[in-house]
Amino acid sequence: MNQQTPISMRVKTCRKALKLSQKQLAAVLGMHQQTISAYETGRLEPGAFSLLCLADAFKVSVDYLLGRTNDPKFIR
Repeated sequence: MNQQTPISMRVKTCRKALKLSQKQLAAVLGMHQQTISAYETGRLEPGAFSLLCLADAFKVSVDYLLGRTNDPKFIR
């Protein structure tokens, strides 16, 4: 069952903001395009390592991707 989640919506929004295709993002992250598609449709949620990689690629916080905040500011 596909269900939009904060993660799925924000992964898609961030990817599009960077003007990347799913295939391009997958190549940057060393993943398959199907994995990015599954994240964006809510069929699969990224694990901790993948979540960190996505946040780094998008230059946003993990909390933003998780929907815990609406502030995408990246904090180190």
